[in-house]
Amino acid sequence: MAPTPITGELKSTNARLREVVENAVLAEELGFDGFGVGERHERPFISSSPPVVLSHIAARTSAIRLFTAVTTLSLLDPVRAYEDYATLDHLSGGRLELIIGKGNGAAQAQLFHVTGEDQWERNREGYELFRRLWREDRVTWSGRFRPPLTDAETWPRPLQRPIRVWHGSATSKESVELAALYGDPLFSANVSNPVEPYEELVRHYRERWEFHGHDPADALVGAGTAGYYATKNSQDAIETYRPIFNARLELFRKAGVEPVFHTLEDAIERSSILVGSPQQIIDKVHSYHERLGHEVMHLHADADGLTDKQHRTALELFQSDIAPVLRAEIPSRPFPRHEDSEPGTPASSPSPAPAPAPSASPAPAPAPGPGPDGARHESPWHGDARDGGRP
Repeated sequence: MAPTPITGELKSTNARLREVVENAVLAEELGFDGFGVGERHERPFISSSPPVVLSHIAARTSAIRLFTAVTTLSLLDPVRAYEDYATLDHLSGGRLELIIGKGNGAAQAQLFHVTGEDQWERNREGYELFRRLWREDRVTWSGRFRPPLTDAETWPRPLQRPIRVWHGSATSKESVELAALYGDPLFSANVSNPVEPYEELVRHYRERWEFHGHDPADALVGAGTAGYYATKNSQDAIETYRPIFNARLELFRKAGVEPVFHTLEDAIERSSILVGSPQQIIDKVHSYHERLGHEVMHLHADADGLTDKQHRTALELFQSDIAPVLRAEIPSRPFPRHEDSEPGTPASSPSPAPAPAPSASPAPAPAPGPGPDGARHESPWHGDARDGGRP
């Protein structure tokens, strides 16, 4: 939990958790397709239990897709993770979308006795068991990092069978390989650097996808963004966002992290940050789509230094002036819809219209990968990543 960039105000844990939930309710009210909650187990993050937070959001919403961003399977017992998320799948009426990854941070790795040498293997093994538990009623299995299972049953059985699982990756080819091997979608962090390393990673994913015998047309990619603020004209957006950006740079320097982008103008030019007029943002999303081919994008759900009015107005502007254009101009696949929800149970609705290509946490919801119905879709989603980390 970090201070507000400009004022330095540090909200209480209780206030921040409630703010996350209200951001999700706002995202649904404004018509975003999804909302994401991250998982971190170290200071300054407070999002250590995404299934609990997302369950509360599920109770306050009825249609928005619920994303994990990411679920750190390298730290978790896959059996317990399965039980938590299968339960959430039912409580949400089949609106759950999982993004998995190894996670970041030395402190949380130490907390769970995970090392740099075994974290990738833990992530792979954990996912392979988790995948079987979701699909099979009884599982016999053995591995390195947890006790073996013999004809084991896990309950409850999930609502979505199967569920789509995205693989989140910033720079790792290990996550890309796992996604390509199992025919799962890839979600690129696309935040800290210029587009080139992310473009290379996505290209590698598509190559490995074909290598493993999958139809190239079925590969699905989502991507993050490094920030969002739009106004009708670019000058107002830049001048409002500049002190927020500069305060963030100062926080990085105090933490001993050298920024990649030293000015807001440089970040707008070379990073995935979306700050400017609606047309400028549309053009930038198109330029990233040409290089990544992503169908889902993530936008920040946090106000992150903006006033409540500025925050809401910017999100409304995205939905009124930006998302409709991106949905019309960038082909994408619709979200899976669970047809067997009981009457009165919230069911996931198809994305309003294909939304912008990249996917953002709470922003427009990420485009699902090839769903059980084979339908295609693209859309934006909203996510609260400040306290939860990123793929």
